[in-house]
Amino acid sequence: MRRTLLLSIAIALCFAPSGPAQNAASQAKTAARKSAFDKPTLEAYARHLWVLGPDFVVTAGDPKPSDQLPGFKEVTIHLAQGAGSQDVTLLVSNDGSRIVQGSIYNINFNPFKPDLDKLKTEFQPSQGTPGASVVLVEFSDMQCPHCKLQAELLKENLLKTYPTQVRFYYLDYPLVQIHPWAKAASMAGRCVFHANPVAFWDYHDWVFAHQESLTPETLKSQVMEWAKSQQGLDALQLSRCIDDKATEKEIDANVAQARELGIDGTPTLLINGRRIPAGTDWPSIKRVIDFELEYQKTAKNAGEDCGCEIKLDTALPISKAPAITPIRKK
Repeated sequence: MRRTLLLSIAIALCFAPSGPAQNAASQAKTAARKSAFDKPTLEAYARHLWVLGPDFVVTAGDPKPSDQLPGFKEVTIHLAQGAGSQDVTLLVSNDGSRIVQGSIYNINFNPFKPDLDKLKTEFQPSQGTPGASVVLVEFSDMQCPHCKLQAELLKENLLKTYPTQVRFYYLDYPLVQIHPWAKAASMAGRCVFHANPVAFWDYHDWVFAHQESLTPETLKSQVMEWAKSQQGLDALQLSRCIDDKATEKEIDANVAQARELGIDGTPTLLINGRRIPAGTDWPSIKRVIDFELEYQKTAKNAGEDCGCEIKLDTALPISKAPAITPIRKK
């Protein structure tokens, strides 16, 4: 009996770690756990996940609470390769152990509400009907060949097909890393817009039509030559606006908005918040517009007629800007 008891004690001692040893093992295990809130850890993880070689610069941002998913934080990963860059937003669980990449929807709201809430269209060039139930927002680059093709497609079809049912907004998103005169063209276009909103669309079409002949060195002189044919444009005022870069902050604000939306290329078209891939043909675009026109008859959760208009004041010296209602929706 005594021998059996001693044997049982010996077995217990072998398999039951002491208090201090157990605590040390637990602490070592905790210390070994990786957290996505550790930036080098997350950056290395992203490289492996997306097969990013040494030619990519991967930078993890600071976490912020997620409005979309309780219990998670948003972390933006900035990817850069040469002149190109892209931001990818990840959702990280509060304990740093889980990462989610993808779309999150709330059944109680329009599925595109997160983007609709971020879109700011006040004081942007626009065409179509104020209060329309379908709003198209285009982020475009005046030096981008694909943007030229989409501009031609929309000009040929949009308002001819929907003379009263849609509102179209143009927002500049010059990709300065690859297009050296795009931002200057956008800034000049905004000068034209402030002087005469209607003339902006003539300028818009003229720039795209003359993409191949424009250069950083000749842009202003060619713009001023174009302006001679436009009624209602003060050449001296336009020249001063261009030289003073008076509209640069407006273009920068549009670029910041595009980046906040995660837009990484042009052209990007949103129809009531729904993103339409670049190069989409007109029949496909028309199908989405027709669907939204019918859907919004009862949904009333997008467009400019949803009953949730937000008007913002502006500090910009806009003397002739038309009254434009925003697309921001709740």
